[in-house]
Amino acid sequence: MTFTFNATTALVTGASSGIGYALAAGLAARGVNLIITARRKDRLEALAEQLGEQVTVVPIAADLSSQSGVDDLLKAMQNLSVTVDVLVNCAGLAPHGKFLETTDLDQQALVQLNVLTPTRLIRHFLPNMQSRGFGRILNVCSIAGFHAVPGMAQYGATKAYLLSLTEALSEEIKGSGVAISALCPGVTRTDSVIQAAVEALPDALVLDPDVVAEAGLEALAKGEVVCIPGRLNQAAVTAAQFQPRWLIRSFGGLLAKFGS
Repeated sequence: MTFTFNATTALVTGASSGIGYALAAGLAARGVNLIITARRKDRLEALAEQLGEQVTVVPIAADLSSQSGVDDLLKAMQNLSVTVDVLVNCAGLAPHGKFLETTDLDQQALVQLNVLTPTRLIRHFLPNMQSRGFGRILNVCSIAGFHAVPGMAQYGATKAYLLSLTEALSEEIKGSGVAISALCPGVTRTDSVIQAAVEALPDALVLDPDVVAEAGLEALAKGEVVCIPGRLNQAAVTAAQFQPRWLIRSFGGLLAKFGS
């Protein structure tokens, strides 16, 4: 059965820009009240003002790359006394660079934001969704989660974790009235990609955040577990599954160069 978004409430992390911004806008267009969070308070407030003409929007500035930031978010939400029907885990880091060139603090922030934060938010909100027999969770992953990405080793590893978690949970919660989906875009025009590389790519290989977000929300409504926007991205992932892993590793550097 297709999920009805109207008159529900969604929490969207990483909502201040890129795919998160587009997902928030797409949910508002569907009549979903929003709780939006990100680090940049000014951008959150601007988005809240923009979307507030359609639905109720509550901005909560929080740095989810730390446990204390997640604590702050959940405490602020307790004070709101609202029920989250839709959880969208979009906040993430996509640093470019070799593994040994990153600092311990950078690595910890990456794993916290890309792995621990979405895991904790799922554990926090899923039980209530299951008890009501109603809810949706969307994890923004990446096609980088399907294979190793030299030059973005930890990023690819974190997205592989989130993709695997999504697929496993989809089976564990089957029949509960709650569904979980992984949105796996390829190269997307966002702040986190290398702009010069994006401009050098054919338009068919680079998607706009609005296109990615719309595909993700449609998949979420239908309860699709894995959504890969764009036919070329779908073809690339399918082809990679039939190739030797050493060959995919060799080509992985291309993804690291262009971003994801």
